[in-house]
Amino acid sequence: MVIFIFDGTFEGMLTAIYQAYYFKKPDRILFRPDLQERLFEEKYFFRTDAAKSDQVYAAIEKKISRRALEHIMYAFLSEDANTGTWVLNYLDFGWQAGKKLDMFLDDDRVKKIHDLSYRVAGERHRLLGLIRFRQLSLNTPVYYAPYEPDNNVTMLLAPHFARRLPDQNWIIHDVKRNLAAVHHPHEWVITDLTRQQIPPLADQEAAYQDLWRQYYRSIAIGERRNPALQKQLMPMKYWKYLVEKEETLQHTTT
Repeated sequence: MVIFIFDGTFEGMLTAIYQAYYFKKPDRILFRPDLQERLFEEKYFFRTDAAKSDQVYAAIEKKISRRALEHIMYAFLSEDANTGTWVLNYLDFGWQAGKKLDMFLDDDRVKKIHDLSYRVAGERHRLLGLIRFRQLSLNTPVYYAPYEPDNNVTMLLAPHFARRLPDQNWIIHDVKRNLAAVHHPHEWVITDLTRQQIPPLADQEAAYQDLWRQYYRSIAIGERRNPALQKQLMPMKYWKYLVEKEETLQHTTT
């Protein structure tokens, strides 16, 4: 069995895919190496090569479609260890199907990438309404939003908030991955960030949170409460960082 291993970056995955066509065909492409050695396994580690990555990127966009490239990018952000393998299978079919690739919804190679892509897109869409900012205790106002997504969606969320809050300083922090989008007026970057690096909340933040909870309770219509539907639209796994749900979650888990 031939296994290609890349460095975990999107460009690294495309580099490994380039090697699949110009070096040898692998059985699997992984970004999490299996350290257990097995008989008859050949493992190849590839460093990211920007020129090779760019060549694959351009070929997908030109010979298949921009939409297929977007599906691949979203599937990559699912961080499934086997995504590289499934992308290779998808592209093998894509070079033949061309611009019609994503119309073959019953083909397993297409379906697998679509499933991962839609999973990531769905979480991004859901989190756009579940991000809650808190003001940090700094001389210049900075608004901070921690969260723990299943998928690596920070770079997909940042453009939305850059448009909505273009003149504000804010941080969207993926606590699970120690990754953040940091925004200064009219520009943002993705950077490594840990919880220990975050300053404490501003003194007035507790009062603001109490006002938000009061507003949340005041607009609720008791007769129309539907906890099951609420958990479907607002899954409990996100409640940890929702100001209006923190108290409810504490009562539920104690």
